[in-house]
Amino acid sequence: MQSYFHDTLRVGYYENIGAFLGLGDTLPEEPRFWIFTFSVGVFLLGLFAYILTSRKLNIVDIIALSLFLGGGVSNFYDRATNSGAVIDFLNIGVGSFRTGIFNVADMAIMLGAAILLFVSFKQQRDKPNTSNQSLQ
Repeated sequence: MQSYFHDTLRVGYYENIGAFLGLGDTLPEEPRFWIFTFSVGVFLLGLFAYILTSRKLNIVDIIALSLFLGGGVSNFYDRATNSGAVIDFLNIGVGSFRTGIFNVADMAIMLGAAILLFVSFKQQRDKPNTSNQSLQ
């Protein structure tokens, strides 16, 4: 790992054969393929079709899902061309408080998920409470 900005950013090469933070990296090769390559590929195709065909998505939903899809496709491509491994290379933190090792595709996935969560919470907060009105 190379260190930058007083060790706030570390850049290096790491092959991640698992999922988020290496989850599932101890699984045998065949189940890893079916879970992390095949199933993810099917999910990404479904997500792509949903984005293209859904009439109820607004622009923010489309942007968030597209970030999720783009990051997923990038990691899928990595797995498909790198013997089931995703190349991770970034680590951020201060002292011993650090993130796991990740890549730019992971940042897109997390940003898309964060946008979806934010919008969902905002919609729940802004929704009028009809349960009290029905009791009256």
